[in-house]
Amino acid sequence: MDLTGASALVTGGASGLGLATARRLAAAGAAVTIVDLPSSAGAHIAAELGGSFAAADVTDPEQVAAAVATAAADGPLRVVVNCAGIAPPAKVLDRDGEPTPLAGFEKIIRVNLIGTYNVIAQASAAMARTEPADGADGGDRGVIVNTASVAAFDGQIGQPAYSASKGGVHAMTLPVARELARYGIRVLTIAPGIMETPMLMGLPQAAQDSLGQQVPYPQRLGRPDEYARLVMAIVDNGYLNGETIRLDGAIRMAPK
Repeated sequence: MDLTGASALVTGGASGLGLATARRLAAAGAAVTIVDLPSSAGAHIAAELGGSFAAADVTDPEQVAAAVATAAADGPLRVVVNCAGIAPPAKVLDRDGEPTPLAGFEKIIRVNLIGTYNVIAQASAAMARTEPADGADGGDRGVIVNTASVAAFDGQIGQPAYSASKGGVHAMTLPVARELARYGIRVLTIAPGIMETPMLMGLPQAAQDSLGQQVPYPQRLGRPDEYARLVMAIVDNGYLNGETIRLDGAIRMAPK
């Protein structure tokens, strides 16, 4: 897909995987709208990329609809990438054997799963109204890429909410792809392994090295640009659809 003159929307685009993806999309000619919290560096990043910034909570339909409208004003919306998410650890039972507060579980599900669905719903409505892009398949209107995690499959102790949220993102990929096929919109999900995100980069170097050594090959943390390059490969390959792709160096997470 030629992104020249088209627009792209990236949630969580002010840092980490989202930032790397936004940069790749902008380099490919797309007008990129960064969607992130008001407290983020989104406005600065958008100015750097010559794009737009839309401050929004991904769980809020009105705010996300406004962000989508911002993106659509810059050209036909062809690419949507869901990178916004949170990952606070919490066990089912605390140190005293008591249930941990339910509110924490609900918040992770709301941001990671419901937020992803909200963006898919608002963005696909706008994408479905665009004219198909020129191409061999005729009816291609664009692609939505979601972010799950290897925790969807190999969840560790302390990750029941995170694993459930990312498992939900994986599980809805195929039914949403099947539904949106009539509009020429593809839907895929990437399940990253241990990546060099801001959260992990805050750990001591020894801890980062230890995590990297758990990866079969290459024995290191994944790089945000490797995620971004996979997004671009998905955009480019029109026959990829309805699939979750692991990006993890063949790691299978241990219980803890």
